[in-house]
Amino acid sequence: MKNFTTRSLNIPFPKKDPHNALTMPIYESVAFEFNSAEDIAANFRGELPAHTYSRTSNPTVEYFETKVKTLTGAHQVLAVTSGMAAISATMLAICKQGDNIISGKNLFGHTVALFEQSLSAYGVETRFVDTTKPELIEPLIDKNTRAIYFETVTNPQLEISDISRIAEIANKHGILLIVDSTITPPSVFNSKSLGVHVEVMSTTKFISGGATSFGGLIIDNGLYDWSKNPNCLKFSEKFGKDAFIARLRKNYYRNMGMPMTAHTANYMIVGLDILELRVERCYQNCLKLGEYFLQNPKVTRVDYPGLKSSEYYDLAVKQFSGVPGSVMTFDLESQEECFRFMNRLKIIRRATNLNDNKSLIIHPYSTIYAEFPESERQKMGIRSGMMRLSVGIEGTEDLIEDIEQALGVNQS
Repeated sequence: MKNFTTRSLNIPFPKKDPHNALTMPIYESVAFEFNSAEDIAANFRGELPAHTYSRTSNPTVEYFETKVKTLTGAHQVLAVTSGMAAISATMLAICKQGDNIISGKNLFGHTVALFEQSLSAYGVETRFVDTTKPELIEPLIDKNTRAIYFETVTNPQLEISDISRIAEIANKHGILLIVDSTITPPSVFNSKSLGVHVEVMSTTKFISGGATSFGGLIIDNGLYDWSKNPNCLKFSEKFGKDAFIARLRKNYYRNMGMPMTAHTANYMIVGLDILELRVERCYQNCLKLGEYFLQNPKVTRVDYPGLKSSEYYDLAVKQFSGVPGSVMTFDLESQEECFRFMNRLKIIRRATNLNDNKSLIIHPYSTIYAEFPESERQKMGIRSGMMRLSVGIEGTEDLIEDIEQALGVNQS
């Protein structure tokens, strides 16, 4: 089966359901019984795989992980409470005090806060760089560098880096390449094929099926030798290629309470089955809105990598099958104009999320990046006249009509 949706709908359960259910049941159970004292002892020694306690593993969550693993070709997958949990757990697993990571300079605001505030408190340094210029990365690498991290499409700058080139640099120095693929879901992006070692994402966005629940994924593509990371060495000696996920499950998933719940996993399973359909509809809407904005004299700038006018269009075609998500930005003359426009909208919602079924708009300068100094906002390309539009599945004509009336088009 080649089609993403066909494959997703036909991934078998890990165990046969006694009632032949077509949908994976929600195992909202805390604990699971064993047949004997010997069996439960063997499980705790790591010799008998089985579900014991849902803070360690759960059948419904396991099935979601299995679906993602099958669809992506990954080696191992771990489902966690949120996208931010996926990033933080990954960084804590590979870094210790005195280590550093190299990160793209344009990131989602809360990821910047994680790196600059939370990780730095643990003695982990972040070295920010423009990853769209891979030649700037190598001079920052030293013996304590543990990873290179960036977003497939930056939010909200919508920049794209050449993943294959950066993978070559990471492999040359034996360090981990981590990519946040939240904006480019697995129906359009295969990280393994481009040499990414670990992929993290917020499943709250596209995969949840329309903003139904919080979740995150950590995907190990099986391409990295974990003995090269001193923080994973002991786990590598015991678990080999499974070292990373084993360390995550024990030290962070279990000990810090990061597991996805069964109910959340159920939403994700359903969302994954309709992911391709939603992505295609959102993408087509995005293209049409982009073309509309390009022709509108009241709009001073339009950014969407799916448009041929974008400097990142060729990379979008190469890396994401030409479908770089469905988030776009457009600028009006001032913040005041942005606010007036947003307050007139009737269909597009004023809300801070991405990839809902509904189209959502936000003014990043005054919201997500409000705590950043003006100089930092300028460096990160956050303009006072910029709005971020996450395009949903509504009818294109309805979205354009709403935008026109909010802009005052055809009004005297």
